[in-house]
Amino acid sequence: MNQSKLTISQLEQYLSKAAWILKGPVDASDFKVYIFPLLFFKRISDVYDEEFNQALEESDGDTEYALLPEFHRFDIPEGCHWNDVRETTTNVGLAIEKALRSIEQSNQQFLYGIFGDAQWSNKNKLSDRLLTDLVEHFSQYTLSNSLVDIDILGRAYEYLIKHFADLTNKKAGEFYTPRSVVHLLGLILDPHEGESIYDPACGTGGMLLECVDHLKHQDEDYRTLALYGQEKNLTSSSIARMNMFLHGIEDFQIFRGDTLRNPAFFEADGLKTFDCVIANPPFSLENWGFENWANDPYGRNIAGVPPKSNGDMAWVQHMIKSMKKNGRMAIVLPHGALFRKAAEGRIREELLKQDLLEAVIGLGPNIFYGTPLAACIMVFKRNKHSEKKGKVLFIDASDKVRVGRAQNFLEPEHVQQIYSWYLACKDVGNYVKLASIEEIKENEYNLNIPLYVEKIIEDNLPTVEEALADLKTAWDESVKAEEKFISILNTFIK
Repeated sequence: MNQSKLTISQLEQYLSKAAWILKGPVDASDFKVYIFPLLFFKRISDVYDEEFNQALEESDGDTEYALLPEFHRFDIPEGCHWNDVRETTTNVGLAIEKALRSIEQSNQQFLYGIFGDAQWSNKNKLSDRLLTDLVEHFSQYTLSNSLVDIDILGRAYEYLIKHFADLTNKKAGEFYTPRSVVHLLGLILDPHEGESIYDPACGTGGMLLECVDHLKHQDEDYRTLALYGQEKNLTSSSIARMNMFLHGIEDFQIFRGDTLRNPAFFEADGLKTFDCVIANPPFSLENWGFENWANDPYGRNIAGVPPKSNGDMAWVQHMIKSMKKNGRMAIVLPHGALFRKAAEGRIREELLKQDLLEAVIGLGPNIFYGTPLAACIMVFKRNKHSEKKGKVLFIDASDKVRVGRAQNFLEPEHVQQIYSWYLACKDVGNYVKLASIEEIKENEYNLNIPLYVEKIIEDNLPTVEEALADLKTAWDESVKAEEKFISILNTFIK
């Protein structure tokens, strides 16, 4: 077993190989259901051993002392350690299943349900030989704290999330948003020490962790953040919780559930509110819970009832209701949310009258997994700065992409350009317009970006005088060339 400190490259190769072992019997879209729980199982087993050995050394070899719960982050019941599974040669899936469920039961406060609902004992899909190979593969490294830096492990885990998105490339956007877009949202929200962050459609937790990274880059104490998330998909919510632990995050709450129907976070007087609210919810969700919205018990219909067939504005209103008095939010939506009429038009009008919308940013096409559509970012604030009151900043960043064969990419320089425009909050020809609410009212509260950011077409054509001068020059050159040709021809004739 390799005992040297692991590098990010080693970890990435290690995790990619695990996916290749599953290839064939298991569809690529299901790799995550098996790989993530095994990785986490191996990690907590190795950390348990490390904690045990440290306590053993401190107590001069007292085994009972080293087994005391206070020395361990998580409890691993007898017979449920990684090594116990590794020693199993028949009914390996059953052994894995038993170990994972027992660990969940023994750590209900933190780990209940975290390993998901994979059918480990299904031998038609997972033979003993395949699982033995997978367990042996994971066993080649020790994933203890002393051998794996927490930042490296977290980065490798995120690499694996993206790797699976690349492999499946179908509806992958449900659980993976391009890191560049997430980074842009983090810059815009600008979270700080002691603040609370909430993602009502948190997927695998990438946006919450971006806020953590933002504090790290600002040399602030990220451990003072309180992170909250809700996710409907069982696998994604489990991955998000594992993601937090593998990044060394302690203060977080991630619940599985349907946010629009059954929000998870409450205070004494209603929905819990947060300093920063961030999300990339499912685009134009059809079955979103319309039936309960007219009389929403949580008071989220602050601007009206969204259409039955489209939940975009339900997410917007839920997130606004979840902001503190000085809260801010950023949400990724399809462009249709900016200009669709009827119910959504009335909601936009009301939100603009309440002066909650600060900025609309149009992104380039085909940068999201699973859809070629262009998306936009809407930024809302409870209490806008005085110079921004009664105004909305429109940014057209549709050409700020690197065009690829199958997908386009929002590069770091594009992110910085968009963010600098957002910060400056000034008109820029072809790209940025600070529009008043009165201007928007004249457009019937339509937020379609081209209505405000006009493109100046530079044809670079010469004036009539310049064209005539160029024509005269060309004519003179033509006459000279003809005279030269005749002169040469006459020489040959003579």
